[in-house]
Amino acid sequence: QVQLVESGGGLVQPGVSLRLSCAASGSISSANAMGWFRQAPGKERELVAAITSGGSTSYAESVKGRFTVSRDNAKNTMYLQMNSLKPEDTAVYYCNAQYIATISGKPYSYWGQGTQVTVSS
Repeated sequence: QVQLVESGGGLVQPGVSLRLSCAASGSISSANAMGWFRQAPGKERELVAAITSGGSTSYAESVKGRFTVSRDNAKNTMYLQMNSLKPEDTAVYYCNAQYIATISGKPYSYWGQGTQVTVSS
């Protein structure tokens, strides 16, 4: 079992930056991929950014050029640097870690409890 704990959310004005952290209770070096998701009120949860074990990254179109995902395997932590925040970025942000079962090859994942990001003037 791996527990994921997000931190770094808050209430900020448009245009500023925030850095979210996702600390894992276990090793993330073996995670196949990790990602940040968000869910705004009344909307479905969506993938914001992802990073593979090899360091490849991908982003939702709405955050490209503004958000950067990274991971520090030594600290078992993933980050999401969010710049030029907009009101439409307001959501609860969740981190996810996906692993592949050694024997079956099936994927399984863990979720954090979420951290609220509110962008408002």
